[in-house]
Amino acid sequence: MCDDFGMNNLPVRKPNRLKGYDYSQNGVYFITICTKNRCEILSDICRGGALLRPIGKIIEIEIENLSERFDINIDKYVIMPNHIHMIITIQRAEQSPAPTTIVDIICAFKSITTKLANKSEHISGRQIWQRSYHDHIIRNEQDYLSIWQYIDTNPIKWEEDCFYPKGTANT
Repeated sequence: MCDDFGMNNLPVRKPNRLKGYDYSQNGVYFITICTKNRCEILSDICRGGALLRPIGKIIEIEIENLSERFDINIDKYVIMPNHIHMIITIQRAEQSPAPTTIVDIICAFKSITTKLANKSEHISGRQIWQRSYHDHIIRNEQDYLSIWQYIDTNPIKWEEDCFYPKGTANT
């Protein structure tokens, strides 16, 4: 149930960042962030597209604002019912101030969107996002194009998605 934010039976988490990698360096990153308990609160999938719910609209605005807050580009994104995918490019000049890492960017994004979503719905203390996120360092053009296509077709293939709630009706 989506309102159950209990701490029972938490899985043992393995480290999910690449050991020794500098996540502040210029590069291209594929990011996936899931909602808490994979609740379908961001969008609805209909006719192969994502129809944003109110929280999803807040998420979209803040994804588009990330380039203004940080020295990055959001090349592509999709807002699914219970997760988002983004391709983030860090391309900063050598004279840039202290580098911001992918961890910093995602942490700020999750904090801002949670505060705005809770404020908009007059809710206090609700967690929107799961504790962590998944990242993949895009290493070449083939990888980039494959991920771009995956993001592009994610709504069409929603029922095949690993985040699709199996055994439930999609309303």
